[in-house]
Amino acid sequence: MSKRIAYLAAAALSALAVTATIAAPARAAEKTVMVGGAAMFPSKNIIQNAVNSKDHTTLVAAVKAAGLVNTLESKGPFTVFAPTNTAFGKLPAGTVDSLVKPENKATLTKILTYHVVPGKLEASDLADGKKLRTVEGEELTVKKQDGKVWIVDAKGGASMVTISNVNQSNGVIHVIDTVLMPAT
Repeated sequence: MSKRIAYLAAAALSALAVTATIAAPARAAEKTVMVGGAAMFPSKNIIQNAVNSKDHTTLVAAVKAAGLVNTLESKGPFTVFAPTNTAFGKLPAGTVDSLVKPENKATLTKILTYHVVPGKLEASDLADGKKLRTVEGEELTVKKQDGKVWIVDAKGGASMVTISNVNQSNGVIHVIDTVLMPAT
């Protein structure tokens, strides 16, 4: 009996090794971008990648609290301006804790959908002065200055794109350093 278990275990390990050998080159061939200490795979969707970024734990928690996970896992395509944990930390003390409460879901959803633009816009599509209509309904404005791309919100706040063109299976993410705020 123990020999049979040993053979089965060896067979299972061999199967895993073969699977890893076959799957690894496919992943290795993907052009990944590192975000928050994790590789972002173009074959994965926005949520599948975002949950691996240690720099986006607040954003992921907010997306879950707003009930937007299924939307951002859908076909898209979407362009997401993804604020880092540090960006959320720039908000007044207690803001994030307040926003993720169930009674503030509508406000949180409005803020998060203000960071999403329908379609896939690469950095090369973000021309100076370009107006971007968000899923929330209001506009963002692209500003280029000193070789950097800035996204300006309805209140005049600006957020710098720190990592661009993080391709996903259902769109693209541009990492930003400040949370964007809609006018209303």
